[in-house]
Amino acid sequence: MQVQPSEASEEETFNTAIRNTAIAVSAAAAFGAGLYAFKGPQAGFEFMTGYVVEQSLSVDNLFVFILLFQYFKVPEPLQRTVLSWGIGGAMVMRGVFITAGLVAIQTLRPILVLFASFLIFSSYKILSGVGDDDDEEDLSENAVVKFSSNLIKSTDAYDGDKFFTMVDGARRATPLLLVLVCVELSDVLFAVDSIPAVFGVTEDPLVVFTSNIFAILGLRALYNVLVKLVQDLEYLEPAVGLVLLFVGVKMIVEFLGINVPEELALGVVVSLLGGGIVASKVAAKGDDDDA
Repeated sequence: MQVQPSEASEEETFNTAIRNTAIAVSAAAAFGAGLYAFKGPQAGFEFMTGYVVEQSLSVDNLFVFILLFQYFKVPEPLQRTVLSWGIGGAMVMRGVFITAGLVAIQTLRPILVLFASFLIFSSYKILSGVGDDDDEEDLSENAVVKFSSNLIKSTDAYDGDKFFTMVDGARRATPLLLVLVCVELSDVLFAVDSIPAVFGVTEDPLVVFTSNIFAILGLRALYNVLVKLVQDLEYLEPAVGLVLLFVGVKMIVEFLGINVPEELALGVVVSLLGGGIVASKVAAKGDDDDA
């Protein structure tokens, strides 16, 4: 069967996204190897564990971005614009949140238990399906979308890649700015899980910050992969929930003085996420065979 031009272009975009994602992961692995060599095994394992945890949480974040782009009917070229601006904003905000978290931990050590509680509660919500309702299909009642819509009164139509346009001689925001605000606010909410999670792995400022940055830098390529595979990853979200539970429990036991080796932590996190992906693929294959 001959591939249509649109199908060929879509396949080329997907292959490019796979390649760029592989490059981003390889760069993170190389940095982790550098830390292992120059700062010692603990720093290397902590970085890779933190990176894998942050990357897995980013997947959940990207699912929300996909829903937002569908809801606001964002053209594909403009999705890349929003992602680029959103990633830049996320890097700045994560830096602020990480700094605040480090100060809080150094000033008040029991804050780690509070962070662990956030993670365990988030895990409970994911695994029990709390909050998983029609908001995924109809975002009109979503709190972030409603707040952003009330904050920014935008025009009904996009104007290329412009965030502002002129209407009857007045400067007005376009829907592209509204989408960007929703993306940034969503990332702030996800940081409530993300930042405590990486502190559950390490308190080394360099490792905390770089694991976040490497995870964020790979988001744009990973988004294009997920758009294609989103229907085949049924069990990835529960796997992320189990990762949050594990990291939360790890934080508590370490606060109580019980050390969890970083190589063990990395093995557990990778096994949980890998198991979720494998289970998703098996389930998808079974559905195809039944069809």
